[in-house]
Amino acid sequence: MHTSADRQDRHQYPAHWEADVVLRDGGTARVRPITVDDADRLVSFYEQVSDESKYYRFFAPYPRLSAKDVHRFTHHDFVDRVGLAATIGGEFIATVRYDRIGADGLPASVPADEAEVAFLVQDAHHGRGVASALLEHIAAVARERGIRRFAAEVLPANTKMIKVFTDAGYTQKRSFEDGVVRLELDLEPTDRSMAVQHAREQRAEARSVRRLLAPGSVAVVGVGRAPGGVGRGILGNIRAAGYAGPLHAVNKAFPEDLEEIDGVPAYRSVRDIDGHVDLAVVAVPAEHVPAVVAECGEHGVQGLVVLSAGYAESGPEGRERQRALVRAARAHGMRLIGPNAFGIINTAEDVRLNASLAPEPPRPGRIGLFAQSGAIGIALLSRLHRRGGGVTGVTGVSTFVSAGNRADVSGNDVLQYWYDDPDTDVALMYLESIGNPRKFTRLARRTAAAKPLVVVQGTGTAPQGHAVRATRLPYATVSALLRQAGVIRVDTITELVDAGLLLARQPLPAGPRVAILGNSESLGVLTYDRCVAEGLRPARPVDLTTEATAEDFHRALAAALADDTNDAVVVTAIPAIGEGSPGDAELAEALRSAAAAVPGKPVLVVHVELGGLAQALSAATSTAPGAPGTADRTPGARAERPSAAPSAPATEPPAPLITPAAPAGQASPASPQDGTRLIPAYPAAERAVRALAEAVRYARWRREAADPGKVPEFDDIDEKGAARLIGELLARGEGLTISAEHTCELLGRYGIPVRRALPAPGPDAAVDAARALGYPVALKATAPHLRHRADLGGVRLDLADEEQLLRAYVELTELFGPPEELRPVVQAMAPRGVDTVVRAVIDPAAGAVLSFGLAGAASQLLGDMAHRLIPVTDREATSLVRSIRTAPLLFGWRGSTPVDTPALEELLLRVSRLVDDHPEVVAVTLEPVVVAPHGVSVLGATVRLAPPPARDDLGPRTMPAY
Repeated sequence: MHTSADRQDRHQYPAHWEADVVLRDGGTARVRPITVDDADRLVSFYEQVSDESKYYRFFAPYPRLSAKDVHRFTHHDFVDRVGLAATIGGEFIATVRYDRIGADGLPASVPADEAEVAFLVQDAHHGRGVASALLEHIAAVARERGIRRFAAEVLPANTKMIKVFTDAGYTQKRSFEDGVVRLELDLEPTDRSMAVQHAREQRAEARSVRRLLAPGSVAVVGVGRAPGGVGRGILGNIRAAGYAGPLHAVNKAFPEDLEEIDGVPAYRSVRDIDGHVDLAVVAVPAEHVPAVVAECGEHGVQGLVVLSAGYAESGPEGRERQRALVRAARAHGMRLIGPNAFGIINTAEDVRLNASLAPEPPRPGRIGLFAQSGAIGIALLSRLHRRGGGVTGVTGVSTFVSAGNRADVSGNDVLQYWYDDPDTDVALMYLESIGNPRKFTRLARRTAAAKPLVVVQGTGTAPQGHAVRATRLPYATVSALLRQAGVIRVDTITELVDAGLLLARQPLPAGPRVAILGNSESLGVLTYDRCVAEGLRPARPVDLTTEATAEDFHRALAAALADDTNDAVVVTAIPAIGEGSPGDAELAEALRSAAAAVPGKPVLVVHVELGGLAQALSAATSTAPGAPGTADRTPGARAERPSAAPSAPATEPPAPLITPAAPAGQASPASPQDGTRLIPAYPAAERAVRALAEAVRYARWRREAADPGKVPEFDDIDEKGAARLIGELLARGEGLTISAEHTCELLGRYGIPVRRALPAPGPDAAVDAARALGYPVALKATAPHLRHRADLGGVRLDLADEEQLLRAYVELTELFGPPEELRPVVQAMAPRGVDTVVRAVIDPAAGAVLSFGLAGAASQLLGDMAHRLIPVTDREATSLVRSIRTAPLLFGWRGSTPVDTPALEELLLRVSRLVDDHPEVVAVTLEPVVVAPHGVSVLGATVRLAPPPARDDLGPRTMPAY
């Protein structure tokens, strides 16, 4: 398709420039290079452009393109002359091109680094952000081809195009002469250009998900004529939920005279539907899906939910079928959830969409749910419904997405939607795999700064059908990076719901200090022990005795909340015996009224065999952290609409998949209408305390994220000298571990001195090395099986003279073999301290990661390493040192001398700068790094260089390739 005998291209067709993009309104388009085969498309495109747009492009009336124009605009060498087109359905909707020019403004070739750029967008697609997306892509192409600046001449009246350039965030110059605005753009990405790009990405992807979750009209394709079946079930679920928009049933097997089914208009094809269709829910066999997608695309459907199975989860043939499905959907500008999806739910009052296999929608609420697996989605909805109506009170769902094989819409897209969704206060996600860790951590960090994000992360093994990028990072490292981004990481669905319910109902704690009170001493002690185990700081439990009345609970809770030394309160309750014992409703009201008086501190209840108490505690009209009595609610946000439900036993036996809920908009008659916040109740102390501990850690992250610190500058760094050295070394090979000499030189240019280690192939060489370095010295075996293994005896320290050195040399060779196997070296002794290890690695999926831990068993056997994304700020370096479990050894544990952690933090920052400044440095290991009471000593170092991996976060916005 992209080759022709008359092509004059100097380069082959650059297929890697092809990309799918999400536009400002949520639709999609494909960007690709223009070739000689596009002449007819170009002419057809130009004919649909208005005379005004043509005038703005050519500065004169230009009604049609000449044959010479068509030839010039379709023949490119992909170096000095490049043209890109944005297409939908295979037809052009916009074009952009650049021509390299010299200092005189005339056509030029390499090494000229400036180019003229010009756009033309079809009028029907103005305002969709097409030109902005094309500018990002043509700029990336230009940078790849050695072009550093764009020049553009624009008529003053063409304000839209001027705005495209000025809003892009690039460094620019603007001038006016001869009635034309001249703009010059420096194409090097800036902080502002990246911020603009990310903001546009968020708006576009959020709108694309919003079009799926809040469609104005829905068609269900595959509705069976007989009751039963997936399509008929979906249609019934949409009707039962009270969907507010037009609904259509489609099946090509319907009789021609069939006008409706179950009261819904019936059609044989999507094409036959009068009016627009925003969303098509597809429930037909996989072999019939392509025809349905084509019909939907021709009819202008905006999005698809494909429930059909038989795709990548079924093997290689299914994977090819899935790729074709995604390509077909994107070709028509449609987003796709699935295939093999469980469906979507939106409980908003003006939507009420249950396009899922759940027979009853969840209660409306303020928790967003995302799951890749349909089975996990069922479990989440069931657990939240059961917990929301019984054990922990009424808390419902705002939106639910089960992405199935996640061929197109992913958790990243849904995060973009939840970020500024006023109906979602807490986001819960079950992720079996993370396809783009670098982007996910970026989005998670931004989302977590606004609302809690709780995630169950799979083991990293992608289910069949999930197209994910490979990461070489261990599972524990990815988990640590998620926590660094503010993600609340939990291990089970139960913990996911436990944490979500607390965060949806209570304010964040100001610190780890916990008050414990209740009518059971043993339950209070158990709660105390769990608080200590979770790193909280509990006060001594207050035992109200089993004779405590509701007033006793009220008085004790009010006192605990009023105490400035408490940040949160856990109330424990067991059934009481006696005439004066409070009833469930009475106790719940006592706790609620006390908590309402001090709304800034979270309150949790641990109950044993008090299901009625949990139900009574749920009697309120709002669960949002911003509910009246806690904080101001986001304007336009809706209140909870709880429904009556039987209380669940404390042991939570299996419950029906989805039990009936009150109609949307109706509250339970028992629910008070005063806006009091709900108090979450848990059937076990460990579950309540774990949820509270996660809230404490998240609140601390929120406070620290408000002041993330800065990446310091170091005056003694020689960045240019390091770049020259790296370039010279890479010229010798594409990937290499550089020599010890070059390692010392490179690290030295970043202020990281490495203690010299001189080879000692024989006793005489060892003596000469010791004389050169000065006694005392260390003798080390550096063979791979002995390196960094002092426990095996391959190291001799504090050798004060020649006699001790020679004796040690003989001992090592007798124990481990001849020198050629041992590879012994001599090194000057470093001051005593704590041995640590510093590593940095560039992962193709997650990006550059800095790791730190203690050397030896702590890191190698126990995995006690902490991780941060590069570049690391000064505050992050400080927290990195303190994040490992063995950190007390650095700070004077059991009377030992504290070591110089500020010097260690500076070393970490210098390594971070090296890797951030030079992405060709793909791996650095400093081991051991001895941290002494004064200063640090790097005793061993290795550096690996390679051409830097592609960074999609610095390139233009694209959808995952398929």
